[in-house]
Amino acid sequence: MSSTTNTPTHQTSTIGSIGAPSRRNTELALLIFAVVIPVFAYANVGLALDNQVPTGLLGYGLGLGLLAGVAHLVVRKFAPYADPLLLPLATLLNGLGLVCIWRLDQSKLLQSIHVAGGKATNQLIYTAMGITLFVVVLIFLKEHRTLQRYTYISMAAALFLLLLPLVPGLGADVYGAKIWIQIGSFTIQPGEFAKIVLAVFFAGYLMVKRDALALASRRFMGLYLPRGRDLGPILVVWAISILILVFETDLGTSLLFFGMFVIMLYVATERTSWIVFGLLMSAAGAVGVASFEPHIQVRVQAWLNPMHEYLLSRDPKATGVHSDQLQQALWAFGSGGTLGTGWGQGHSELIRFAANSDFILATFGEELGLAGLMAILLIYGLIVERGVRTALAARDPFGKMLAVGLSGAFALQVFVVAGGVMGLIPLTGMTMPFLAYGGSSVIANWALIAILIRISDTARRPAPAPAASPDAEMTQIVRPGGSGPVAEA
Repeated sequence: MSSTTNTPTHQTSTIGSIGAPSRRNTELALLIFAVVIPVFAYANVGLALDNQVPTGLLGYGLGLGLLAGVAHLVVRKFAPYADPLLLPLATLLNGLGLVCIWRLDQSKLLQSIHVAGGKATNQLIYTAMGITLFVVVLIFLKEHRTLQRYTYISMAAALFLLLLPLVPGLGADVYGAKIWIQIGSFTIQPGEFAKIVLAVFFAGYLMVKRDALALASRRFMGLYLPRGRDLGPILVVWAISILILVFETDLGTSLLFFGMFVIMLYVATERTSWIVFGLLMSAAGAVGVASFEPHIQVRVQAWLNPMHEYLLSRDPKATGVHSDQLQQALWAFGSGGTLGTGWGQGHSELIRFAANSDFILATFGEELGLAGLMAILLIYGLIVERGVRTALAARDPFGKMLAVGLSGAFALQVFVVAGGVMGLIPLTGMTMPFLAYGGSSVIANWALIAILIRISDTARRPAPAPAASPDAEMTQIVRPGGSGPVAEA
């Protein structure tokens, strides 16, 4: 008869580094869907227009998939703990934008006025350039806090970019707005890159000055009023935004510039009074400039009377708005109904000028309907939400402010473009991020996504565990009778 030995069994475990899921496999699975959905949309457009699958479908799918795959591998290598949703969401929007631009390229009307034709190929090249910049940012920007060193250099760089279109011989007047620079056949919109550089400056400045800006001298009607000397920064930014509006007649950049600063100021100080002051000052500035600037007056009149047939000049280069552009956009939304006419079966090409850039959202509204348009806006909302979530998770004040600034700028741009096309606010001349045709926009927004990914990687990266020491080892004694372990040092 065998006897049971009651000698305890010793199991030793050593405290190691604390692990955290990287979620890269989740990102890869979402990226597959983000590529497959636009490929199916591309095939759908071809079948609707010509009753056959487009000949370029394979090349489009491989090109978009290759670019997304390269971006994913770089994130997996250089930002393994980054947010898993930002890259797939941006890829999905970019892919759908390519499909819509190709759909408008097939329009004979747009080809006849040189608005369409080969634009989708150009946009794919711009996308490749944007993802290249995305890769460069992630590889060389090892730590987002490095940008804090360049706070005032960022301010100078932003002012330089904003003033470039005013340089004689370099700036170009496109549809009434002086927001482009042209070198030969190459054009670029510096304001798209200036918003990122400005976010760096505002984050660095407000991180240092937030305590002074949060102080209040008195309370009036439930609001804490800031001290007079602390109004200086917001007055300077307000004045610069007004100057941009006056000299470049660029309502969109002016709204984006000032709005981003007010959002970051509110987040830094938690003072509602700054929001109130910001709204009052922006309204005063817009009304003041609109009282003497013809370009702004035209846009306001088009907003107030969008169905007036002969309200505006028929020359879009003189006014920046064609007489029936906004009419056609509103009719496109209306004809789309709830579920839309279907890919390739709408008539948004009647918008003509800027149909594939400023007004591209009207094509989505007509061919995908209210349901599809809400899905597009939801994707934008998710990008903003992940950016704000990154700000909440960031461990340093600069990272929090920078993530909020970039997310706020992205949200403001979506709002002013969508609001202008839908008739909620006057047209601003900006382009919908990732969807609209334009190299400057898509390249700059890929850089924006890269910085948010870098901040989220730093925020979600697990802190290294302290090195194990002999005193920290825990020995567990497991009793054969099945009773719980007894820990002893």
